[in-house]
Amino acid sequence: MSPQAPTHMPCQIYLITPPIIDDMAVFLATLDRTLAAVPSNAPIACLQVRLKHLDDTALLQAARAMKTIVHKHQTLLIINDRPDIAKAVGADGVHIGQSDMDYLSSRELLGKDAIIGVTCHNSKDLALSAAESGADYVAFGAVFETQTKDAPTRCDMEILKWWNLFIEIPSVAIGGITVENAQSVIEAGADFIALSAGVWAHSAGPEIAVQTLSKLCLNSHLATQ
Repeated sequence: MSPQAPTHMPCQIYLITPPIIDDMAVFLATLDRTLAAVPSNAPIACLQVRLKHLDDTALLQAARAMKTIVHKHQTLLIINDRPDIAKAVGADGVHIGQSDMDYLSSRELLGKDAIIGVTCHNSKDLALSAAESGADYVAFGAVFETQTKDAPTRCDMEILKWWNLFIEIPSVAIGGITVENAQSVIEAGADFIALSAGVWAHSAGPEIAVQTLSKLCLNSHLATQ
């Protein structure tokens, strides 16, 4: 995942952990297989660790275990909401919401090389402000109805199309994206499609899900060349 994703690159998968992981050892093995399932020309860009039910000690332990696996597959590790945990783990970056530590404080804590993404809901103003501050990507959502989290806003495809046409900072589309509906989001111009349940709860398994999504990303890219 590049802070400045080139416009000629295919859309990439932005994977998010399940909100609750009952058996960490089983999940880590599944994560390893899932990251290995995609072709090298359509990699999974990153894994965002979003495990709000864990205390700090357990979160650190889980994130460190995931970091070993994702880096083996040249995938980046992003921590949700917690710049302090990202720093302690040595993660590649952090994703912050509008009510979390602000961008400038996060940048000061993590340094110039960290990836910092910002939730912008359905707001062009929030997204432009984040981009002007120096955010490496902005996230729009929820694109579709989602059961993974309580999404305060819904955004339509037009904001993704507008952003893709006029702004260079990459966009992440998030919320309710699945194998079945991802095509429309990719065609709208999202640089990254964020999925959690759309991969982990896929009826054929997460490996098939990411393989199918990778093909969608590649085929859509080829169709525009």
